[in-house]
Amino acid sequence: MYGDLNAPARTLCLLLGLSALPAAEARAEEKPNIIFIMADDLGYGDLGCYGQTEIKTPRIDRLASEGMRFTDFYAGSTVCAPSRCVLMTGYHTGHAFVRGNRRLPLRPEELTVAEVLKKKNYTTGIIGKWGLGEPGTTGIPNRQGFDYWFGYLNQRHAHNYYPEFLFKNEDKVKLEGNVVKATDPEGAGVATRKVTYSHDLMATESLSFIDHNKARRFFLYLPFTIPHANNEARNEGMEVPSLGIYANKDWPEPQKALAAMISLLDRDVGRILDRLEKHGIAENTVFMFTSDNGPHSEGGNESTFFKSSGGLRGQKRDLYDGGVRVPLIVRWPGKVKAGSTSSHIGSFQDFLLTAAELAGAEAPTGTDGISFVPTLLGKKQKQHSYLYWEFYEGGYSQAVRMGNYKGVRRNTGQPVELYDVTSDIGEHNDLAAANPAIVEKVLAAFEEAHTPSPHWKARVPEKKSRPKKTE
Repeated sequence: MYGDLNAPARTLCLLLGLSALPAAEARAEEKPNIIFIMADDLGYGDLGCYGQTEIKTPRIDRLASEGMRFTDFYAGSTVCAPSRCVLMTGYHTGHAFVRGNRRLPLRPEELTVAEVLKKKNYTTGIIGKWGLGEPGTTGIPNRQGFDYWFGYLNQRHAHNYYPEFLFKNEDKVKLEGNVVKATDPEGAGVATRKVTYSHDLMATESLSFIDHNKARRFFLYLPFTIPHANNEARNEGMEVPSLGIYANKDWPEPQKALAAMISLLDRDVGRILDRLEKHGIAENTVFMFTSDNGPHSEGGNESTFFKSSGGLRGQKRDLYDGGVRVPLIVRWPGKVKAGSTSSHIGSFQDFLLTAAELAGAEAPTGTDGISFVPTLLGKKQKQHSYLYWEFYEGGYSQAVRMGNYKGVRRNTGQPVELYDVTSDIGEHNDLAAANPAIVEKVLAAFEEAHTPSPHWKARVPEKKSRPKKTE
């Protein structure tokens, strides 16, 4: 008689529910921020979560417990510049423009991760060490898709943790108090007065970038310089403001300093994670941590002291796994299973397509990468037929990873070595003589994967042209 007294309430609830649907759908479709932290010369065995017992890395270990730890992930190269080129462009070193530590700037036609993400309205930033373009060239970050840039352009300049200047976008920024006895115009050398530690500035800039872009979608690439040595300082090249908890250890001074550098990096990884939590954006941020290649024995350090290669053979500048297999930890709360471990075989060449899929961007065609988003989400994952590396320093070496097997040729004309790197992680037992058919597959991959470059000469026939950048 009086009608349904609850009807207005039900109508209101229905309207509220309908109005909430688009917001819920929008949240479901919201693309994540991406933070990619890359240490410099950090070994596979330098973190607690990868077996290190002496160096303390509690925040990175916690990161692994909250995300996915990869056991079979590889850098783009065994040295700095080509590894970074592979990461940014998605081409392995048989196709990449930069294949060694020569000062070659990325060309305008290179398509970088930053450019791909900018097409989906990501704000893009890089803080740290670039190594892919000198001042004024086509290779500088601001001309390769990055909105904001702070750090070292030149690799040798980046050896010095107390430089007189860094770059902010295209401007040179003087650092307070530092005086350097420079060995070249780019500023490399050894500081005679040490006041401002470059890594501290980079960590502060990283937090500031997050503060300023917390309401936007962003991609933040953090190629920090720790724990690289200052090679120009020779046996005193492990530059760090304080030895911290390691000051009283009965270790050589360079090893104390290496440990202090890694723990300093660990502290700042924690500060960045805490800042994401503070702004309420941690759950919508894919956080990745890795290293650009294997550990070094430079600046007075010896990679064997802490077993920095983690049982792998070799170190930086080797194409054995100690030079190229690196830690990778990925955290994405609610999406990536906490405390999980993956044996997926991937490499830096996969990052561009992975970032594109995370951002809902159109994936470039013709690269050497495969998105590993399915692995992150626990889904069926496409696999590489092989991973490939070539390296030019004192010769021409090549390597491939094919499933369980690793093939290495240390120089042109030398025989292929073959290892089962799942059962023989240290690459001790050469299986080449007993497996000629697999060796033939390795040789075929060496030939197929390499394309000639005007900058890098090798006696390998041309098989295919490098794919061009697509708009």
